Amino acid sequence: MAITPQQVEERLLALSKEIDTAHAFLEKAEYEYHDAKTDYELKMAKERLSLADTKMRVQDVQDIALTHTQLEYKKVNTAEATVKSARANATRIRTQVDIARSVGTSVRTEYSVS
Repeated sequence: MAITPQQVEERLLALSKEIDTAHAFLEKAEYEYHDAKTDYELKMAKERLSLADTKMRVQDVQDIALTHTQLEYKKVNTAEATVKSARANATRIRTQVDIARSVGTSVRTEYSVS
């Protein structure tokens, strides 16, 4: 079955809509990541400062502070994973657009030769 220029055009239009959706999701994910990262870094700093007067090794202070900020730490890592996934999806869509454009070029060439 031969692909028609109309089918290529329809696919490119569908991908255009998918790009818009993916971009909106990535934008939201980036915001949530930076929001979670800021919350985590601020709480971590407060925890480290609250332990500053104690006679502990730096690593012990870090470990205690991390256990006190475990929810924020998990949130920032989950948000980072979401951003990475959203970026991978955007790359996947760009690749599909490139493929559809190449197919479109081949189809137009084939139709003009016929």
